[in-house]
Amino acid sequence: MILAVGLGCQRGCSVDALLDLFNAALAEGGIERQRITALASIDRKEDEPGLLELALALKLPLTFFSAGQLASYEAQLSHKSETVFAHTGCYGIAESAALALAEHLSQRPATLLITRKKTAQATFALACAG
Repeated sequence: MILAVGLGCQRGCSVDALLDLFNAALAEGGIERQRITALASIDRKEDEPGLLELALALKLPLTFFSAGQLASYEAQLSHKSETVFAHTGCYGIAESAALALAEHLSQRPATLLITRKKTAQATFALACAG
């Protein structure tokens, strides 16, 4: 089974803030860290140091999707943000990225296992497929 984590964050979000959210969300969901297959976000975060450092620290691949790719998951989102849409062209980064990656890796429909978890600086979601 593919377990894909989607992440969104503010510019300059630290790897520690992302790791704290990642660990807290998995603990709350009862999911062991080693079961996670990969990470994903929106392509405008390809150069975001915190995300890149998180992928290295966790030894997980990090995939980026365009706003157009993420927008196709709008109907499956638990939360739609007009603010995020105004800035990116899609209504949610973490959930959309998790769904997109799980489907991409498994070639099967994905569902959200952990819906959007939010801190002041970042968002997290977990999707599964296969």
